[in-house]
Amino acid sequence: MLVARLLRIVLICGLAILGIGWFATRPEHVDASIVEAAVPDMERGETLFFAGGCAACHSAPDAEGGDKLKLAGGRKFPSPFGTFVAPNISPDPEAGIGAWTATDLANALLKGTGPRGQHYYPVLPYTSFARMSVEDVVSLHAYLATLPTDATPNQRNDVGFPFNIRRGLGIWKRLFFRDGWVVEGDLTEEQQLGRFLVEGPGHCGECHTPRNALGGLRLSAWLSGAPSPTGKGRIPDITPGGLDWSEADIAEYLKSGFTPQYDTVGGDMADVVANTSHLSVAERSAIAAYLKAVPPSGK
Repeated sequence: MLVARLLRIVLICGLAILGIGWFATRPEHVDASIVEAAVPDMERGETLFFAGGCAACHSAPDAEGGDKLKLAGGRKFPSPFGTFVAPNISPDPEAGIGAWTATDLANALLKGTGPRGQHYYPVLPYTSFARMSVEDVVSLHAYLATLPTDATPNQRNDVGFPFNIRRGLGIWKRLFFRDGWVVEGDLTEEQQLGRFLVEGPGHCGECHTPRNALGGLRLSAWLSGAPSPTGKGRIPDITPGGLDWSEADIAEYLKSGFTPQYDTVGGDMADVVANTSHLSVAERSAIAAYLKAVPPSGK
């Protein structure tokens, strides 16, 4: 009798813990009524497309020129947790996201939640995109719909146990998903614009900031450089402690890819500059002003 009673207590406690865990790790969604009330701004959407570097990740691996606007996916991104493959986000209604509503896109970019209610892996940098507004996402959705369709099917990620358990990402989000600003304080309007572009759609910190063992950004070392996910080389420190370029130098680099030493951009940064070159002079200058305002790494 006593054993049976203890077993019932253990079972009840176990079910309660599972229920709490299931509730705590549930995917979150935006308020659809707020999204539906937003009015798209096509010019804003185009700016966010290039600021966010959408083509750098979602165009085909061998895409060049105008083909970079065909967001067929297929690029592979290795990490300590597995290899992720960028999906097709062209307006194709079957292979891509042509059937997505603006609310679907808002859930993905602002909450890391897919149309089927699944958690997305943070290889989609929603921890940065969450700093965008609903109006920003609605504008981006409208712009994406104007791009060429592509019927290339998606490839599966190569992610093993336990990282293939998507529900576990709910715990990761609880630990590391923060949508506030990293750099606070008394910033000028120009620096605030730069902060939005860098910390938000530009998601610069996703590469230039080191991560902890669980893949969360070490915000105390913001933009101070990080090991390359490929295991080769290091992504540079772009705080004033590691980058001694002037604001004009940084702005020019983001436009032309030329360094102050007249070297040219290479590697993954070539894709970044291909996008930032589409931004306005004011926007590139704002990025430079913000980077000079970031606390130095101390190197």
